[in-house]
Amino acid sequence: MISIAKACLRGIYGCHWNSDNTKQNRPCCWFSFLSFVSILALSWMYVCFIAFNDHTDVNDLAFENLKTWVNWYMIVMIISAVLATYCLLLLVFGLLHFAIGEPLNLHWLHKVFLFLGLLTVTVGTAGFCIKWKYEWQTVHMSFQATAPFLQLGAVVALTLISWLVFKSYHTAQTAAKAFIMMTFLAVSAAVFLCPLAICSPCITNNLPPKPSLVGHRGAPMLAPENTMMSFRKSVECGVVAFETDVQLSKDMKPFLMHDTFLLRTTDVKKKFPGRDGDTHANFTSQELQTLNAGEWFLRTDPFQSVSSLSEEEKREAANQTVPSLSELLDMAKNHNVSLIFDLKNENNSTGFQNSNSYYTIDTIKQSGISPDKIWWLPKEYRQNVRNISPGYRQVYNVVKEMKTDGGSFLNVKYSMSTREISELRKENVSVNLWVVNERWLFSLLWCSGASSVTTNACHIFKNMSKPDWHLEPNKYMGIWISADVISLLLMVGMFLWQRRRKRVSCQYEEERSVPLLNL
Repeated sequence: MISIAKACLRGIYGCHWNSDNTKQNRPCCWFSFLSFVSILALSWMYVCFIAFNDHTDVNDLAFENLKTWVNWYMIVMIISAVLATYCLLLLVFGLLHFAIGEPLNLHWLHKVFLFLGLLTVTVGTAGFCIKWKYEWQTVHMSFQATAPFLQLGAVVALTLISWLVFKSYHTAQTAAKAFIMMTFLAVSAAVFLCPLAICSPCITNNLPPKPSLVGHRGAPMLAPENTMMSFRKSVECGVVAFETDVQLSKDMKPFLMHDTFLLRTTDVKKKFPGRDGDTHANFTSQELQTLNAGEWFLRTDPFQSVSSLSEEEKREAANQTVPSLSELLDMAKNHNVSLIFDLKNENNSTGFQNSNSYYTIDTIKQSGISPDKIWWLPKEYRQNVRNISPGYRQVYNVVKEMKTDGGSFLNVKYSMSTREISELRKENVSVNLWVVNERWLFSLLWCSGASSVTTNACHIFKNMSKPDWHLEPNKYMGIWISADVISLLLMVGMFLWQRRRKRVSCQYEEERSVPLLNL
């Protein structure tokens, strides 16, 4: 059985199924290269996993340039997962080779794949830095949620590989021994003591209230975005506000649409051949109402959630139209839900009387909704809006501007520092953060004290009664110290065991050499 296991290891790692006594040039260098690529691949997989919260940004950007919908981010995730799995398995086989004393003869095909893997990670990181560099803030922020678990994982990994380190130590020369032990002790000290530098809002004695939910374009994981079905689904999730995008048609009627062009979320190419490149401003409200705004959702499945819908819901989604602002205001009034929105073409107006703000305010007045249910976000013509409708809640996206204007409602991207969120909440400032789609991020912002979050995943967050993890400082300290002590005891035991094995081996060699000397 042992010989079969060795043959399998040789076959997988070096493609030599029979015993091979040929030595490869610099086998340790290739093993170090394998370790390096494995760490990079695992780190890249972590980045892709964390950035998944904003994966629709990548797909939308690709659509704008290619005019064809493909879930590019999922392709990147699959490639990254395959690469990380391949590298880690190969690294495990290399460690097993080292453990049983087999030569580390890495096959040339594995070398080629490793170089391709390194190139993939390099290109991905470069693209990340050029096109999506703000997402590094999300990665940095994620460590507040994952650092305690990464530290425990590092302790376990360090404990597992320590026996290989001690084996190398006991077989090395004196100078090499000092280097091995000093390096191992430095790494161990860093791993054991890094919780001193971990600062997570989820390690606290006082858990803030759960943030309220704001439906981002409704509930776009359950229905086509910015449709009445989507907003109805978000009402079922218990949202306190609808978030949407208001645009003006050719005949100055406010309607709901995020994109400047209609191609992504409607069948404009089919209904109006040759006009699919026109902006919304070239369509009247009657023309917009003839468009289908739901078939694209079933066809592209942007959140891989269509399979969760019933057949009746799929039929309903397939028959959605482009809604007017008036329709949404009626729904908000009937369900006592607030409304926050972006005005997409506000910068193109030639004055307040011709602006989107003017026609939007007029539509809001005609709806009869309570003014305090309107969260006014657009900064253009804010003073005009305040004079006409003083009952609106003024919302800001810059802290300095909010404080200068005497406001108390902030709407910013979720990457705002958790410490600043906590400080603003102490000043009785309402903080809404967008767009939050992953449980880990919602849990972290919950612990930070966010007032509300704008989300695509209201159906997931509504069922959360507590953050995914939350620990009191004393309890976390107990877990941290216990894990470190257990790891340290195991490593001391393995060190002594390896030393004993080395002594027994030396004694056996000495006993074998005595009869030979007598002869």
